Amino acid sequence: MPYDRKLLALPLALTACAALAGCGGSAESATQAPRTAGAERTGAPSGAQANAQATGPGSGAIPAGPPRKVLPLAGRTLVIDPGHNPGNFRHTAEINKKVNIGTNRKECDTTGTSTNAGYTEAAFTLDVSHRLRDLLAAQGAKVVLVHDADRAFGPCIDERARIGNAAKADAVVSVHADGSAVGNRGFHVILPARVQEGGADTTKIVGPSRSLGEKLVARFGRATGTHPANYIGSGTGLDVRKDLGGLNLSTVPKVFIECGNMRDPKDAKLLTEAAWRQKAAQGIADGIGAYLKG
Repeated sequence: MPYDRKLLALPLALTACAALAGCGGSAESATQAPRTAGAERTGAPSGAQANAQATGPGSGAIPAGPPRKVLPLAGRTLVIDPGHNPGNFRHTAEINKKVNIGTNRKECDTTGTSTNAGYTEAAFTLDVSHRLRDLLAAQGAKVVLVHDADRAFGPCIDERARIGNAAKADAVVSVHADGSAVGNRGFHVILPARVQEGGADTTKIVGPSRSLGEKLVARFGRATGTHPANYIGSGTGLDVRKDLGGLNLSTVPKVFIECGNMRDPKDAKLLTEAAWRQKAAQGIADGIGAYLKG
């Protein structure tokens, strides 16, 4: 829930021998010697022969290897923002301090939600983020994690936005799971609203963020076999909000994805399965890839 990836080169002597009908053979056998390539007829090496000679022992040249495969996300920088932090619940005073989100002030962070059995949103988001990082890195992307549970709490929502901005990310995805009522099922992607107020200006990122969100909805549903939320977004899987500091303060394309509802037993069953979380990570990776292809 938001709070805010050689030809053997025929010796030249053979040609000379044929012309002189010598070299130990009869004139007839010499003149009937096969004449294969035009280059051999003139005494000049063929292209294949020249290459073999140029790269042979003692030539000093290094044979050309197979062409290097270009990975699809090479040169791209992607930021993954795992929602919340497993340590937040031990630092309620710190995360309750308010920070500037451009339009107003809001709490630094929250603890997030959990399933009825106690599986926390923070644990879920970190697991999916690790899987997503590996998928994106395997495609050549530079991947930045906003945090890796390597700090006691947070980071605060304003700092999360700054990390993506500083990385000059091609895209930022904040990973979450919702905490809605039983019966509310499915995933949705939260897009930034057009905001120009105080320190917030989302004018330049509204369009590309929507494109990113639309690609995520399509690819996430395909990879996980789940549907857009039945309780928000009118079945589109998209929700636009202006109250999230992580979006308001972003200067690069950014969205939040709510992968499912942890408070619904059927969704919770999926969210707690490692195999499904891998599908979720794959769906997000596919969505990002589709967005970057344009």
